[in-house]
Amino acid sequence: MEGLVQFLPIIVMFVAMWFILIRPAQKRQKATATMQNSLKRGDKVVTVGGLHGEVDAIEDTVVYLLVDGNTRLKFERQAIGRVESV
Repeated sequence: MEGLVQFLPIIVMFVAMWFILIRPAQKRQKATATMQNSLKRGDKVVTVGGLHGEVDAIEDTVVYLLVDGNTRLKFERQAIGRVESV
């Protein structure tokens, strides 16, 4: 019983770290993956590097963005940071 009491603060700290750091990070990661997998042609997006563009075409792991209406750039799907709301 005394051994369990000694480890109680460590256990409490681990549980607190789980709810403060690990769990929210997992939720954000899952939401980002869902967003990247639901991209469709015509979506206005921002890459993780800050480039704004419109999705022109989508392949398995690649997304083609139109920038300035006629410049077509190729990005990995994971490089898409967010979809802009219109």
